[in-house]
Amino acid sequence: MEQRNGNILGKIDWWTVLLFACLAIMGWLAICGSIYSYVETDYLEFLNPSERTGKQAMWMGVSVIAGAVLLCIKKHTYLNLSWIIYIATMLLGIVTIFIAKDTKGSFSWIAIGSFKIQPAEFMKFATALTLAAFMNRRSFNINNNIDLAKCIGIILLPMIIIICQKETGSALVYLALFLALYREGMTGLFLLMGVSAVVYFVVGIKFGNEFFEALPVAIGPYAVTVLIQAFSIAMVKFWCKHNRTFLIMLTVNLAVTLATYWTAIYLIEFNIMTVQYLLLAFDIIYLIIRIRLGNESKNLWIALYIIGSLVFYHSSNYVMHEVLKPHQRVRIEVLLGLKEDLAGAGYNVHQSMIAIGSGGLTGKGFLNGTQTKLDYVPEQDTDFIFCTIGEEQGFMGATFVMTVFIIFILRLMALAERQDDRFGRVFGYSLASIFFFHFAINIGMVLGITPVIGIPLPFFSYGGSSFLGFSILLFTFLRIDADRDRSKSRA
Repeated sequence: MEQRNGNILGKIDWWTVLLFACLAIMGWLAICGSIYSYVETDYLEFLNPSERTGKQAMWMGVSVIAGAVLLCIKKHTYLNLSWIIYIATMLLGIVTIFIAKDTKGSFSWIAIGSFKIQPAEFMKFATALTLAAFMNRRSFNINNNIDLAKCIGIILLPMIIIICQKETGSALVYLALFLALYREGMTGLFLLMGVSAVVYFVVGIKFGNEFFEALPVAIGPYAVTVLIQAFSIAMVKFWCKHNRTFLIMLTVNLAVTLATYWTAIYLIEFNIMTVQYLLLAFDIIYLIIRIRLGNESKNLWIALYIIGSLVFYHSSNYVMHEVLKPHQRVRIEVLLGLKEDLAGAGYNVHQSMIAIGSGGLTGKGFLNGTQTKLDYVPEQDTDFIFCTIGEEQGFMGATFVMTVFIIFILRLMALAERQDDRFGRVFGYSLASIFFFHFAINIGMVLGITPVIGIPLPFFSYGGSSFLGFSILLFTFLRIDADRDRSKSRA
């Protein structure tokens, strides 16, 4: 729909712009606190372009200018150029693999003079835009397997490219886009697959080397097979609503599992894992038979889920030791309690928790932190910027920052929901999902409740590429929202 550029200022959601400005200013002040030393007395040094605070201020200015330009581009232009932008950024990402220099084990930065650009930050924008454009087609149907597969392909391609750049943490961000698919009607089976994959990985790795007291069987693999049985039977009951299939599978799996365990403990010792795999094979065969006899087509998805779960679990050990970097592997082991390494992989988290705890209720005051000023926390102005906020502003300050973030994300969801077409709605939910993933994982890793995967806190962590990338996402959506048909959105 056409809008005159002269009217655009009256159609922008200024509340969202205000929240953006608050986050940007608070983020810059947090960076000032993270790099300030007791020796330095001239506050004007914060604007020195050779200092990180000066560089960040410059990138903030560049982002505002870029945002102003993006607000002048009409909605249909973004829609029409989406695939060109997607292909261009993917090609740039592929080229980055070969021309980027090693930066802490990563090959994701392109040097341009004294600055470095990370293309992966702009690939989020291209992916969200293209996903929204593809789903906006009239013929699109989320329940059509081909359409759904194409959506998944749009999301997976940048993930594969970024993994090849040795940036596993940044690649995981794209999983947040599945929340946008779920909003548009994708079956919850895929979300269950994601949750169960995490459960299988954690249980399998954490208890993989622990054994039953009376049996030479590892607890981890056994527990995973029981969980696969439980999840698949639950899907038959609550997703397929096939009571007969549910009762037969529940009875057979429960009876055989208990009888096998009792027999191995009290009568004859044998490998009970063999029986568990035979039970899963029975489940797969029975589900397929029920498809032929009872026209229960959803059973095929459950059978594939069982097979996929087994493949995923048995590949998790390979992923841990062959795919993940050594420091990432150790961080996961520390998080799961498999290692106690406060001087190594767990040092960052341990020191960040000390810094946050030392802030108390009201904090030590701006520029008065000790843990951060004395550089006890590595990466304190990037991945661990939140510990600076906790130390200087205390529990109240940290809570205020989190509250503003939550309001900001909820506002984005509200804007997404009021869009008059699927293009704006999908892009809005993709944007909100990306911000939420960064927010939750970054703060979670600083507090020691999620693995340290090295992703920035939006508008807070030092980095021009990330700040500009997040700004491009935001201002593009503000323009799309400004161009919506208000009569349809009210209806």
